[in-house]
Amino acid sequence: MASSMSTRAMGKSDVAASAVGLGTWAMGGWMWGGSDEDKSIAAIRASIDRGVTLIDTAPAYGLGKAEEIVGKAIAGRRQEVVIATKCGLVWHTDKGNHFFDEYGKRVHRHLGRESIKHEVEQSLRRLGTDYIDLYITHWQDPTTPVAETMAGLLDLKQQGKIRAIGVSNVSPEDLKAYVGAGQVDAIQERYSMIDREIESTLLPICRQHGIATLSYSSLALGLLSGKIGPERSFTGDDQRKANPRFAAGNLERVAAFMAEIEPIATARRVTLAQVVIAWTIAQPGITYALCGARDGDQAGENAGAAAVELGADELLRIDEAIARHLAPVAAAA
Repeated sequence: MASSMSTRAMGKSDVAASAVGLGTWAMGGWMWGGSDEDKSIAAIRASIDRGVTLIDTAPAYGLGKAEEIVGKAIAGRRQEVVIATKCGLVWHTDKGNHFFDEYGKRVHRHLGRESIKHEVEQSLRRLGTDYIDLYITHWQDPTTPVAETMAGLLDLKQQGKIRAIGVSNVSPEDLKAYVGAGQVDAIQERYSMIDREIESTLLPICRQHGIATLSYSSLALGLLSGKIGPERSFTGDDQRKANPRFAAGNLERVAAFMAEIEPIATARRVTLAQVVIAWTIAQPGITYALCGARDGDQAGENAGAAAVELGADELLRIDEAIARHLAPVAAAA
């Protein structure tokens, strides 16, 4: 049975979820050097057992594989979780703009009304549920008017197939267009100690309209987990292999940052990753921090961060360390 964990409201919707959420991108395998289904299921169940209710996934994570894994993991426990999944990256049609190829399929950005209707049925089937708590436009489609996309999402909400509407990877102009077309409950954007651009671009709009924020890559693809040292290398299709942030010099800078905040972790008897996650959910405007996990141990560690309430002096020390060590890493993107 899940342990208690405080929840936060998801915008103006009637959905509430745990401040720390589980991200399942890596469970799809693609761009992560593969995945282990049994360990992934264990990670999801361990998260739920530790009080995590927010489970984030998407069809594009392994062309449905991550959603199927989530569906298997939550069987019999649907009422314990808040499922967030996405639409707009499609391989059933060539409408919209070609975005990338995955496992031999051409994936397009398309958010047409009929396409969304098709996508939600596929996600419901893979997840083994009859409703989705938060349905998010994954990447934006410049070939479809926002009004049409929002109309399709509002249809699904009226039908009870989704409970809340979210958008991801949006510009301020995109977000304003969505807000003008209907109620937006949440955004999901890249945010971490080295990715803070939304503080000045999107978060002011969210505050104005009562929109929640889900941060993805909260541990910066594991860079800020405290477990990737300067000697680490990546193989296969792991996206980090070619990411300049994972170059030797940046790994050394991150290691220096971790050494500086380690006394905080030691004093609190928590891990470095837990300090980083706790910092994230303490930032103004950040409602939820999504963190990936490969197995039950990682999932349990991430969940434990929700209980870490950093004091003002600790947050200041961390911010000063970020400024000293992580600015060059942020610039390497």
